[in-house]
Amino acid sequence: MPSFLNRPIRRRTMLGGLAAAAAIPAAGVFAETFAQPALASGTGYWHTSGRRILDAAGNQIRIAGINWFGFETSNQVVHGLWTRDYKDLLNQIAGLRYNTLRLPYSDDILKPGAVPNSIDFSSGKNTDLQGLNCLQVLDKIVNYAGSIGIRTILDRHRPDSSAQSALWYTSSVSEATWINNLQTLASRYNNNPAVVGFDLHNEPHDPATWGSGDTTTDWRLAAQRAGNAVLSVNSNLLIFVEGIQSFNGVSGWWGGNLMGVQNFPVQLNVANRVVYSAHEYATSVFHQTWFDDPTFPNNMPPLWDQKWGYIFNNNIAPLWIGEFGTTLASTIDQTWLAKLVTYMGTGTDSLHWAFWDLNPNSGDTGGILNDDWTTVNTTKDNFLTSIKSSLFDKVGSAASNGPTSIFVTPTRPNSPSPTNSRTTSPTTSPSRPPSSPPPATGGVSASLHVDNDWGAGFTATVTISNKGTAAINSWRITWTWPGNQTITNAWNATVTQSGAAVTATNLSYNGTVAPNGSTSFGFQATYSGTNGAPTLSVTAS
Repeated sequence: MPSFLNRPIRRRTMLGGLAAAAAIPAAGVFAETFAQPALASGTGYWHTSGRRILDAAGNQIRIAGINWFGFETSNQVVHGLWTRDYKDLLNQIAGLRYNTLRLPYSDDILKPGAVPNSIDFSSGKNTDLQGLNCLQVLDKIVNYAGSIGIRTILDRHRPDSSAQSALWYTSSVSEATWINNLQTLASRYNNNPAVVGFDLHNEPHDPATWGSGDTTTDWRLAAQRAGNAVLSVNSNLLIFVEGIQSFNGVSGWWGGNLMGVQNFPVQLNVANRVVYSAHEYATSVFHQTWFDDPTFPNNMPPLWDQKWGYIFNNNIAPLWIGEFGTTLASTIDQTWLAKLVTYMGTGTDSLHWAFWDLNPNSGDTGGILNDDWTTVNTTKDNFLTSIKSSLFDKVGSAASNGPTSIFVTPTRPNSPSPTNSRTTSPTTSPSRPPSSPPPATGGVSASLHVDNDWGAGFTATVTISNKGTAAINSWRITWTWPGNQTITNAWNATVTQSGAAVTATNLSYNGTVAPNGSTSFGFQATYSGTNGAPTLSVTAS
């Protein structure tokens, strides 16, 4: 057996928390105003049709994503928050035109009492994460990402924070625990299309099999069991299934061999939900034999066709390169990346992808960000320019700690809001629904902030703040639109609309708000005409 079959696990060299990052510049230096975020990232949940991924309206979309790791490590939260605000980082991701996050996690974050560490709360950074457990921090990241047009795929990367595993279960984390935790997360994000799917298990490898029928090793059967379990509680999600390492004597990267799909496809109880995922790396991870082929890099497309590309070429299902990365230190790696990007293709009807990774502290690949966690490795990032999302084509920029709103609060109800930078004639531009200030209602208040607008619709976040001395156990927000706005989907609340009247009530997990605490929900809506800011009414108990 060739030595590359036992390639080392990618090193996640951590910087050691806050002290190691003391000299790094403060957050709040990067934000953008973006065109058409919600439309470009799809309406509602996504589903498959042959090799395509479609949104709820049938529009074809392309995943152009990035990995941001940390929830799978002992920090139990995405890395980099020891020096920057999470919203600032997400704004930068959007500014770099990545439309999807792949968030690795381990089952440790679902254990009772699991809390993140190495988060900097000084200088106004990450203030709304203070005191939250791991899942509550995950909520914040998912929901803010969704509010600026970035979708999330949750990746069960490790059974625990110690290491990756060849199979989906270990001696300490059973298959039942794996499936139960997937269902817990699927239920948690039910009715929240900011989370579009689950990558069931990261990089199955030898002794994992595909199509053998052995329930202890057959990854295809395990993926069917887990996928059906997830869909039983949230039927809208995509199910991302990685390959294995070896099939019929052909071996490759962990998770990178999908040859078995041809005869043994993953079959789920809900149609149009399977997306196959392969991983592909360069010599900085391991020097595979194909890099020494005298025809390199022209030998690579036939290898990719054999192991996973045929799935896309034959219109079997969508194909997602869920990880690919390199330090770019060698000429071979640069040539490899250029060839792979060309192979993926441009335009919507192309391979989907998520680059490994944002983090600079991935020991054998590095990241899109440099070691200061702020500046960009432009050489690496520029390799991806041709396949990035058009979701975040810029129409203006400004510096702030959050997404730039193109509205201001009016001085009186129904007053016109200013036009955005795309408007050439203010007399022909419809005015947008402005953000509303929080009215005081005892110790509890609510405020609506418009996060993004694309001329015919918008996304918004409503924040419920408890400034009282006692916790509340439930909340209900009502308002009446002053114009013609229609909510099309919502997350983290049950939202109903009758005419212009809107009612939002908490879900089971976010009704309790501690003193000086807050929670939020979001929604997407369409509108037309001249609109003003609604006045929110809060009922809490």
